[in-house]
Amino acid sequence: ALLYACLYMADFITLDDLKKFRQLGSITPGHPEYKLTPGVDMSTGPLGQGLASAVGMAIGLKHLKEKFKDATLIDNYVYVLCSDGDLMEGISYEASSLAGTLKLDNLIILYDSNDVSLDGSTNMTFDEDIRERFDAMGFYTTLVKNGGSISEIDKAIKRAKKSDLPALIEIKTILGKDSILEGTNKAHGNPLTDEDIKQLKEKLGVPNEPFYTNTLAIKAFRDEIATRTDEKFKLWNQKYQEYISKQENLKQMEDFKYGNIDFQIKNNPFEDIKDEATRDSMSKVLNFISDQSDLIFGGSADLASATKTYLDGKGDFSKDNYNGSNIWFGVREHAMGAILNGMATIGYLPFGSTFLAFSDYLKPAMRMSALMDLPVTYIFTHDSICVGEDGPTHQPLEQIAALRAMPNMTVYRPADFKETLGSFLTAFSLKKPCAVILTRQKVKALESTNPKEIIKGGYIVKKENHFPNAILIATGSEVSIALSLADELQKDGYDIRVVSMPSVELFLQNSKEYQNDILLLGVKTFFIEASTGQELRRFVSNDRYLITLNSFGTSAKTSDVLNYMDFSYEQIKQKIKKIL
Repeated sequence: ALLYACLYMADFITLDDLKKFRQLGSITPGHPEYKLTPGVDMSTGPLGQGLASAVGMAIGLKHLKEKFKDATLIDNYVYVLCSDGDLMEGISYEASSLAGTLKLDNLIILYDSNDVSLDGSTNMTFDEDIRERFDAMGFYTTLVKNGGSISEIDKAIKRAKKSDLPALIEIKTILGKDSILEGTNKAHGNPLTDEDIKQLKEKLGVPNEPFYTNTLAIKAFRDEIATRTDEKFKLWNQKYQEYISKQENLKQMEDFKYGNIDFQIKNNPFEDIKDEATRDSMSKVLNFISDQSDLIFGGSADLASATKTYLDGKGDFSKDNYNGSNIWFGVREHAMGAILNGMATIGYLPFGSTFLAFSDYLKPAMRMSALMDLPVTYIFTHDSICVGEDGPTHQPLEQIAALRAMPNMTVYRPADFKETLGSFLTAFSLKKPCAVILTRQKVKALESTNPKEIIKGGYIVKKENHFPNAILIATGSEVSIALSLADELQKDGYDIRVVSMPSVELFLQNSKEYQNDILLLGVKTFFIEASTGQELRRFVSNDRYLITLNSFGTSAKTSDVLNYMDFSYEQIKQKIKKIL
């Protein structure tokens, strides 16, 4: 409500919009939403997401400032208004620790310190010295004792701007000041009574009528904004127009503003492709694509050597080099996802990587990517029980199903190099939130896969000779298994069609005609995938036709794990033959 009131005063929204607060179809929903309301920088998520995303915004702006440094066009700050609750969440400390390490002096956190949370006083849960904690993380910190003093807050912000460190300004306030509920947790989420509103308005000298506005106050507010900004914007726009007067600068600026990206595959640089893990294929593809666009920018949660996401020759983003395109997130998966969201709001096409089993650490941020429709690419390697000796803690099972269950999240699980190439070209071209799931173990380079078919989500990689006795659908490393099975079953007299389905979401976006052409009605259809696969039930007639997994793995050699899990090649073949 405070944000919407400020946006009304600043002429972003109308009084009618305020009157429709929390109503169906309004632009003033219960929690602010990105792309819905003018002046809203991102959607509200779980506590701490905003602060962590702000670190991503600050990273993006530092990188952007270096990109256009000759024009001196980028010099703004990222301000965060945060609460005790935000700072209780672990994600805020992951993100703040990285902000301090990177010396992001364009980040200023205004900490509304009122010592009350939803359930009661914070002395029950949260009594450390916050400023000392942020000091230790490399922040400039200061205290405003009287949160009602505009001038003291203003002075604190000016001091923060003089520092070469990110800043935390602790501002002591009283929750529900002047309300009958002042200073209590009841003022946190409960509407004020009519009696309380009446006495509060009397104290403030405001007429007791709903949605009262003072036209002089509104005019003064808007005039103040114009006075502060008009001349500054005029000078900035002069520099901007001078910069884009050169054709190459105009193209660079428009490419960034509109996210223009055009992949040119000339004289196929990937001709000599052999059997290899799809994480290794991805490394080649990601480096190739990043060479063609400055928008691609990201890193890993201390796993670049394993996930293979390092961009060669692009430098490391650090306090000494804000032009680098490789971010060392450290072991901070929670924060990494939220930081990527912040970078995406600046205009980048960011990526982050870790092992698939650890994707659960990223879920809140991934949900925010999907909710805001941000073009964030999550890269997950070590995609199945084939990681073997690492055991059940590193052997993902339910993670793929959980990612596919998320609305507006496109999941890709490519079978080989060509499908990996197609997955990334499709993902970066669509500019949608997505997860790309890759193997650690080698997979076969398949003759019949096609990068151009990825946009369809599923396609035929082995056609039957006459009319199929069965259809085998598979994803990722299981596609080569399905192809080998089809060859063997053909010797036993079965005519088999094989379908690779690298993206279930994209396949379901096709017309019913296309889907029915690929998956023929009335034909026995199996789905082979090394996951729990509950969401794949829609493609088969009953659970017998799901060749999937339903228990945690074990630590052993890959071949022993597959046997133990009843998922070896021979075991899969016998299951299918028995049903046929």
